[in-house]
Amino acid sequence: MPSTHAPFSRKGAFIAELLIIIGFALVPLFVTFPYRVNIFLSWEGAYRLSQGQVPYKDFGLPLGYGFWLMPALFFKLFGPQLISLVKAQVFMNILAGLSFRSILKSLNVQTAIRVISVLLFVLSYSFFNFWPWYNQTVIVYELIGLAFLFRYLMGPQGKWRFLFLFLSAFFTFLSFFTKQDGGGLALLLSLALMAYNTLQGKKWLDFVAYLAFYGIVAAMIIVPLLPYGFGYWFNHGQAPHNSRLSVYDILSEIMGFSQWIKLYLLLVMLCLVPAFRQWRSFWNDRPAVLFTLLTLGILMEAAIFQVTSYTPPDNNIFFHSFAFAFIASRLQEQLKLDLGRWPSFGAATLLVLLWWSGSFWKYLDRIVARLVPPEKVVAGKSSAPTGDSSSYAIYNPQISPTGENVVSRNNFMINVDTTDVPVDQWIFSDLWAFHKIYMPPSTVHGMTRLQQLPIVKEKKEALKLLNMTELTPLAQALPYRLETGSDYPLWYHLGVGMFNRQLDAFVKKVQHHYYDVVLYEYAPGNNNFFPFALRYQLQHHYRKVDEFLAPRRPTNATIEVYIKE
Repeated sequence: MPSTHAPFSRKGAFIAELLIIIGFALVPLFVTFPYRVNIFLSWEGAYRLSQGQVPYKDFGLPLGYGFWLMPALFFKLFGPQLISLVKAQVFMNILAGLSFRSILKSLNVQTAIRVISVLLFVLSYSFFNFWPWYNQTVIVYELIGLAFLFRYLMGPQGKWRFLFLFLSAFFTFLSFFTKQDGGGLALLLSLALMAYNTLQGKKWLDFVAYLAFYGIVAAMIIVPLLPYGFGYWFNHGQAPHNSRLSVYDILSEIMGFSQWIKLYLLLVMLCLVPAFRQWRSFWNDRPAVLFTLLTLGILMEAAIFQVTSYTPPDNNIFFHSFAFAFIASRLQEQLKLDLGRWPSFGAATLLVLLWWSGSFWKYLDRIVARLVPPEKVVAGKSSAPTGDSSSYAIYNPQISPTGENVVSRNNFMINVDTTDVPVDQWIFSDLWAFHKIYMPPSTVHGMTRLQQLPIVKEKKEALKLLNMTELTPLAQALPYRLETGSDYPLWYHLGVGMFNRQLDAFVKKVQHHYYDVVLYEYAPGNNNFFPFALRYQLQHHYRKVDEFLAPRRPTNATIEVYIKE
């Protein structure tokens, strides 16, 4: 796939790509955020690491600690605030964008297509990932590993090239040590690329060297952890863990849904029809075959990843930009499309922006709403029907200022959930750890009351507090010390982050009044997100002194404050 001229110079393309990658990544630094569901886990893991705690020795977790390395570093640099997690994600998004660009550059993708693909990658994947989460970090590390791998495969054949192979193995293992499913798929994809390199070029040493580097990195990281119960905690399908790899679930998801993945697969195969007719020539075209293997591997990975890592539901959409870059490159070559001129490049860019306008529309929406104001409604009178149509507002309390009933897509349903607190009513806390983060007023006031509890003021750092809630930054705001131990879980989701052995230990501590204060989050809609059995024990052995909303959307969970009798 030879490179052709673009509507700007090589230097201009590089500057444009940097502006896209860095510019979009920096946006979160200038806004405030509602408290993010599940972000408590990101904060506590990073906080423990930044305090010098050792994973599996001081706390256990059912995956590797790769995810928390970057947030812990940013806690060291900027302090353990929730907003420091956003800053860490900004950096991760920049690394992801640069890695994606590097992969396309190694594959000799036409400059104009590469710039548009980088824009698509940012809009479709990294731009709205404001908060760090392991299901996204695992992909970022994979992209870095692939960038180094392609640098090794397609770059200059100098003496330093094996350094790129080692770095590829390092980040691919770091991906596995962030999340087993995504990291395992990253390893399989890398091995497939290396296998082609070996078969096509008969370079057996390369394949062996990659496996050796991967094994060395794995041993250097895992062996020091073996004395601390690493085998018990690390989830590779053994008890007490359950495997999330279900062939039926994967087939069901692919056949019943996955429309984009199947569409891309169809288009990729159609684009490859001419290549199949000249198989020998295609086999020896290294950039073409490597790009094909990469694209098909990414699509397969996305199909599996959406089943094994289902939170959040759109965490597998990294495949869009890879498929687009491949299809656009093949079409440009086969149909003699010329994106190297400003009109065609500009039109393609505008179409991509329209395609993924949902990524940035929420920011433009406020401006457009002022220029093209939506239909406004006001509350009607709640009088009984008298024959006048305007009096029927008791059945439809939203009417126009002229008194006529207004039914639109914005009000065709009536919200009957009186317990939910809309986000526009959330407020900020004065606590330093929660800077720039707003929460339900009940949550903010509840944290204030917690600080004022006599037992909290009296015991200070000697306070024994069990925090089974999403408000983990209270570890910085209150004087208590985090509990540690090789059998202590980082989070309390029964069957996921902790198991029956840990539950039994907590039950015994509650029965013996070990803790001075226990914060328990009751989320009845989540299956043992915080063990229900422990709440039963608290109700029998402790006294509940307060209750307030948990910072979730919708506000369907409460935080209960218990003190020992």
